[in-house]
Amino acid sequence: MIHFQSVDAAGIRLSVDEDGKEVGRAYLYIMQNDLHDEPFGLMENVWVDETYRGQGIGSDLVNTIIQQAKEKGCYKLIATSRSSRSQVHELYKRLGFEAYGIEFRMNFSSLNP
Repeated sequence: MIHFQSVDAAGIRLSVDEDGKEVGRAYLYIMQNDLHDEPFGLMENVWVDETYRGQGIGSDLVNTIIQQAKEKGCYKLIATSRSSRSQVHELYKRLGFEAYGIEFRMNFSSLNP
């Protein structure tokens, strides 16, 4: 028999505005599991408006998330990215991430790309 138990998670949304317009954002989720005493972080939906790319906004967002995950006591930070986003992968590697494993995904809505 499968048993369900609720677990808490916290989310942080970071955004960058330029002249009242959001030009970048990222999310950090802090979660816990039974394998470690410390939580882990999941970085999701890092986005920078195309006209603002190459100005360091993405690096600033990711570095801020890294710092937040460390401050929250995370033992690891996971970053997801689509296979086709090689520029994003280079950014993550430059900021200290390493390719580790494979992400599998199952979409439940036609709204999800």
